[in-house]
Amino acid sequence: GFYGNLLLTQTPEHILTQTNNKTEILCELKKEHTGVYWYRWSPERQHFEFLVFSNKLGKATYGTNVSQDKFRVHEERSHSSYSLHISHLHPMDNGTYYCSVSQSSQLLLGSGTRLSVVDALPLPPKTTQTPVSKKPVPWITKSKAASRKGPCSPLVWIPLAAGVLLLLLGLVPTAHRLYRLRRRLWLRVHRQ
Repeated sequence: GFYGNLLLTQTPEHILTQTNNKTEILCELKKEHTGVYWYRWSPERQHFEFLVFSNKLGKATYGTNVSQDKFRVHEERSHSSYSLHISHLHPMDNGTYYCSVSQSSQLLLGSGTRLSVVDALPLPPKTTQTPVSKKPVPWITKSKAASRKGPCSPLVWIPLAAGVLLLLLGLVPTAHRLYRLRRRLWLRVHRQ
């Protein structure tokens, strides 16, 4: 059992943040342990790097060339939860971070937290700051129709409207038949 997900829970799964920000990864442990190790897998460098080990007394041992200003481990009172704080973030810090404990000569890893550090966060699709009138109208309508995949998408409402229309057209003869039947019955009742 390389992955000890039953013994330790790591959150969140993914962090997207900006350069120079700071972030935190939480590791909750469900069994006795001597301390927590933190590792980083870097896809660019294709290498698994030891960052820091924090024992139960809160003493930290750092890996080679690992900055103590950048990485700090905070421990909760119960010894069952540790968090790795990473500051002065840079795209070089991208990678998957794992908390880990040693259990009977095995290294049990958390599920991993993928950290993505970008210089600028992607803008939300709808911006209220730019007035719509400045942009050419055909471009807006085209892009909106193409990019909209919500409940108002033409792909949804055109077939829906066609279906409703067909349903209504199908009901016309039925409604007419019912009207004639009612009239016939009414006439028959009133004749007697």
